[in-house]
Amino acid sequence: VRVVALKSVEQKIDTAVILRGQTEAARQVQVRAETTAQVITEPLRRGTSVKKNQILCKLDPGTRQSILADANAKLVEAKARVPENQARLKEAESRVEEAKINFNAAQQLAIDGYATETRVAATLAAVRSTEAGVLSALAEFKATRSRIQSAAAAVAAAEKEIERLVLRAPFGGLLESDTAEIGSLLQSGTICATIIQLNPIKLVGFVAEVDMPRIKIGAIAKAKLLSGHTVYGKVTFLSRSADQLTRTFRVDVESENSDLSISDGQTADIMISAEGKKAHLVPQSALTLNDNGDLGIRIITKQKKALFKEIKILSDSVNGVWLSGLPQRADIIIVGQEYVKDGVMVDPKFKELLK
Repeated sequence: VRVVALKSVEQKIDTAVILRGQTEAARQVQVRAETTAQVITEPLRRGTSVKKNQILCKLDPGTRQSILADANAKLVEAKARVPENQARLKEAESRVEEAKINFNAAQQLAIDGYATETRVAATLAAVRSTEAGVLSALAEFKATRSRIQSAAAAVAAAEKEIERLVLRAPFGGLLESDTAEIGSLLQSGTICATIIQLNPIKLVGFVAEVDMPRIKIGAIAKAKLLSGHTVYGKVTFLSRSADQLTRTFRVDVESENSDLSISDGQTADIMISAEGKKAHLVPQSALTLNDNGDLGIRIITKQKKALFKEIKILSDSVNGVWLSGLPQRADIIIVGQEYVKDGVMVDPKFKELLK
């Protein structure tokens, strides 16, 4: 059977992993109150651009300044006791030394016969009494130190409570909601404002398990939004834990969005560059089906016989389709493949395919 065939050599082509995903803000946070008080500042409206540490909500201080002043006064009072305690401790230690000297002298006089046992016992009692005085002074000094620590903790707590009255933006971005209205009561945990950061913007997709090894951190990516906007970026994250329901892995691509033209939640078709594959380029018309309905092509063996080969299409182009599943070199039937079956002798005429 006469057929037209193509002498094809396997070539390396660039391929891309294509994902369907969406845009996502790089950062998003709900700024919440950590104390209870009324808002005393005018609200900022949604869409307002805010800078890092910019004030979003101010709360009424109430009696918090008085509480801080009282805590500071107790701290000063406790610290003032330190010199007095130190003096008493030194005095008690001096008395102990004096009592020990008297006791040693009484002991020596008793040995020489110039002092009675009663006097020795009295001096020993004086030593024990002065040692008890030292312990008492030391205990009082420790109590003063504990009062200082307690007062310092009270001052720190009061200062922290005052610090919580001012709610600031943790990073620069856009207000996704109005800040709390003036006069409204914010309780601990109540939202003051929601901030999102859109530059850079994240493109989030989910890749199938079979394609996951082809994606590398830092790979170049291109995304087309439904609005027609095209953006470029790099892969910054590849999850190592699959979604329990879909068995897919999350992929994050980071792209510049300095003009804020891309919003959070837009649908995107993401193409991520991957390592090239070996493939053959053949006309699409050369594709055929076998009796089982498998897609493939027919090649010519060394014995000049037709043979069906199942293939996998990788991509298409204006000159044909790129496919895998064939030997490195293959004589592919591009005309007449529908009229031959496996084992049929063929008389091929070869032609070149435009590349």
